[in-house]
Amino acid sequence: MNKKKESKVVPNVRFKGFTDDWKQRKFDDVGSVAMCKRIFKEQTSDEGEVPFYKIGTFGREPDAFISRELFNEYKTKYPYPNKGDILISASGSIGRTVEFTGRDEYFQDSNIVWLKHGNEIDNSFLKVLYSVIEWSCEGSTIKRLYNDNFLKTEFMLPKIDEQIKIGNYFSNLDNLITLHQQKLTLLTKLKKAMLEKMFPKKGSVIPEIRFNGFANAWEQRKVLDLLIQPITDGPHETPKLVEEGVPFISVDAIVDNKIDFNRKRGNISEEYDELCCKKYKPQFHDVYLVKSGSTVGKVAIVETTDRFNIWSPLAAMRCGEKSYPYFLYNLLQTKDLQAQVADKSSNGTQPNLSMRELEKFPVSVPSNLEEQKKIGDYFRNLDHLITLHQRKIDKLKNLKKAMLDQIFI
Repeated sequence: MNKKKESKVVPNVRFKGFTDDWKQRKFDDVGSVAMCKRIFKEQTSDEGEVPFYKIGTFGREPDAFISRELFNEYKTKYPYPNKGDILISASGSIGRTVEFTGRDEYFQDSNIVWLKHGNEIDNSFLKVLYSVIEWSCEGSTIKRLYNDNFLKTEFMLPKIDEQIKIGNYFSNLDNLITLHQQKLTLLTKLKKAMLEKMFPKKGSVIPEIRFNGFANAWEQRKVLDLLIQPITDGPHETPKLVEEGVPFISVDAIVDNKIDFNRKRGNISEEYDELCCKKYKPQFHDVYLVKSGSTVGKVAIVETTDRFNIWSPLAAMRCGEKSYPYFLYNLLQTKDLQAQVADKSSNGTQPNLSMRELEKFPVSVPSNLEEQKKIGDYFRNLDHLITLHQRKIDKLKNLKKAMLDQIFI
C-alpha cells in the first residue's frame, strides 16, 4: 500500500496502482432493498426443518423454525438472497452483517434485508462498507433502519477493481481473526477438560490422566498445607489514590484468571505502600483468589517483579518450597475447588469467603513435587498458547480498525 494525501475523493491509504477519484453515491443509485416474505408467529415452531431468523442474531442460533413446505413455497414466490449476498440487520443491532452461505434458512422481512444490485458494487467491499457507515435510524425503544433511510445513505465508492482489492484485504483479515479465534476456543476447551482429568475428583486420590513415571496415590491435604504462611490480604480501609505512585489492584484487575494492570484501582503513595507491606508484600508467583464480591473464586498468579499492592478482596497465597505455585493456581480453577468456594461463601449483599475457611479446604495433592511441576507446567504452556492467540486476535482487530479508518473516506 502507498499513502496519499487526505482529500474528499481519495482515502489516506490506497493499494498500489489505483489513482482514480472515489465517487459519492447513494444506495438507491446502485440497487434496491430486498427482503423475504413476512413470516407470522403461528407459521413457526420451536422445532422444524428450516431455521428462521427474525432479529439481528442471524448466523448464530435460530429464533424459530419453519416447515420445508412453507420454505420451498416462499423461496420460489418471493425475494430470496443468492449465495454471497450480504444480509444486514435493519432492526436491533443495526448494521450487523452476515454473508449468505446459500444454505436453507429464512429471514424476517424488514428486520433482515439485503441490497439487490448489478455489477457496480462488489459484495466483499459492500460488507466492509456497511461496517463503517453511520446509519440514520428511527425508533425510541427499538432502533430501525427503514428502506428509505437505507437507500438515501451517502457513501464514497471506488471503481470495481479497487473495491475487490479492498474487500479481499479485509476478508483475509477476518479469516485470520476467525482462525485464531477457533484455535483459542479449542485451547480453552482443552484446558477446561484437562483440568477435570488431571486433578482427582472429590474424594479420590487418583487422577484420570497422569504423566508417565508417576504411580503413587495422591495425598489428602488442606490448602494451608501447600503454603509457607497463612493466607493474607491487603488493607481493609479504602486507600487514598494518587496521580503517580505504586499500582494498586483489586478484583477488577482479575480477568480471565490473569492480572490486568490496565484495570488497576489506581496508584497509592510509596509511604502507604510501605505501610501495606508490613502486612503483605506481593512476590513473584504469589497466587490470588477473589474472596469477596460478585467474582468470588476468580484466580490469578503474579508473573511480574514490578512493584504493586493489593486490596482486601484478594486472598494472597505463597507456596515457597512447599508446593509448586502453578499447580496450586490450576488446582484452584477446578470444578471441585470452585464448588467449595461457592458452598462456603457467605450470602450477604455480596458473597464473601473467609481466608481461614479457604485454608481448610480439602484437596488432593501429589506427594512428589516433580509431578506437581509437570502438571503446573503443562497448564502454564497451555495458558501461554491461549494468551498468544488472544494477543494475535487483538492485534489483528486493531489493525483492521486502523485500516478501516485509513482506507475509507
